[in-house]
Amino acid sequence: MTLELGQFIDEQLNRRAIVLSEWLKEHTFPGLRDIIVAYSSVTVFYDPVQTGIRQPSLQGSIYNYVKGLLEEAWLATEAPSTDPDPSLYFEKELIRIPVCYGQTYGPDLERLSKVKRMTHEDIIELHISPVYRVYMIGFLPGFPYLGKVDPRLETSRKPQPASVVAGGVGIAGNQTGIYPVNSPGGWHIIGRTPIRLFDMDAKPPVRLAIGDRVQFYPVGPEEFRALCPV
Repeated sequence: MTLELGQFIDEQLNRRAIVLSEWLKEHTFPGLRDIIVAYSSVTVFYDPVQTGIRQPSLQGSIYNYVKGLLEEAWLATEAPSTDPDPSLYFEKELIRIPVCYGQTYGPDLERLSKVKRMTHEDIIELHISPVYRVYMIGFLPGFPYLGKVDPRLETSRKPQPASVVAGGVGIAGNQTGIYPVNSPGGWHIIGRTPIRLFDMDAKPPVRLAIGDRVQFYPVGPEEFRALCPV
């Protein structure tokens, strides 16, 4: 069951979705499988059989029960003072991520430069200037959807996916993102970071979280290699 807050990318809607998910985590119920936050929505995955078995008093009204819980979450989180954690409304510490742009690290930088009629330096400057918000994690384990890029960098996805090396930093639409593992992808890759965003042995295994604030900074090939995990 999905609670939709809007159909567009908006920071305040994303903040509200996070607060709603935290409230739901504190008010769990039998049969709850997962809670997924997207740009401006919260989706609850649940097993109605398990919910019904462990709460027989519902007598077939499981759908209404879950719907009512979402409505209760909406009312309970209308004001920051009633949030389970009011700090969710505050800015998180800035996370700075190094990126080596162009050449073999960013194979699409040259093409994007021609299409946008900008120099490599202009594109890099426009990409590193904003502080991005992690709006959601998805597609691949730890893949962060970061927004929004400068309007001058907005570009459609590639017509055909291409192989992307782990750490590839790309642009698609009005967002930028980082591929955590080797994968086919349709984003335009302008650079690569040596930072590992997904590590099965780490706790947690995913480096970034929804609501994090991220800013990129450029590094050269030597510094890139020096920063690569052993």
